[in-house]
Amino acid sequence: MVYSPPIAVYDACVLYPFHLRNLLVQCAVDRLVDARWTDAIHDEWIRSLATGSSAVSLERLQRTRDLMNSVLPDATVSGYEAYLDKVSLHDPDDRHVVAAAIAAGASLIITWNVRDFPPGELAEHKLRCQTPDTLLMNLYADLPDLAIESTQRARTNLTRTRPSAASFVEALQSQASSDSRLS
Repeated sequence: MVYSPPIAVYDACVLYPFHLRNLLVQCAVDRLVDARWTDAIHDEWIRSLATGSSAVSLERLQRTRDLMNSVLPDATVSGYEAYLDKVSLHDPDDRHVVAAAIAAGASLIITWNVRDFPPGELAEHKLRCQTPDTLLMNLYADLPDLAIESTQRARTNLTRTRPSAASFVEALQSQASSDSRLS
C-alpha cells in the first residue's frame, strides 16, 4: 500500500505549544502529514507567545519559524487571500485558515478550536477539522510503526532538555489540557 499523506493546515493554536509544535512538524518532516501554514498563522502563534511569555524572545520564535519554513519549504501557503470572500465563519478572523486550506488543496484543518469551524461550512470546501489528538491517534491507527518512530524523533530533537519518553508524553498531555491554547 502506498501512503499518501493528508494535506493539513495547522492552525496557530496547535503551533503555540512547544512540544506539540515539535511533534506536528516532525510528523510533516517524516511525511505522515503534508503540513501547511501561512505567514499570518506564524505571526499569530509568535505574537501570542511573545506577549504571553517573557522567557522566550521574539528573535528565538522567529528563528523557530524560519527553521520550520526551511525544513518544510513547501508548507507556506500564499495566494489564499483570493478565497477569503468564499468563507463564512462566525469569527471573520478565522477565515484565513479555511482560505489557506482551500488554496492548498487541503483536506484537514488541525486546530484545538474545532467549534470555530462549522462542519457544514467546511464540507462546502471538502474540508474537515480535527484536533491534534485526533490526527495523531489516526496516524497511529493507520501507521503505528511510523507514528511511533516520528514521535521518538520529535523527542530526540530536544537536545537541550533530553526528556525521557515518559516526561515527553507528560509534557504533551499537559499542553493538550492546558489553558494556554489560543482562542
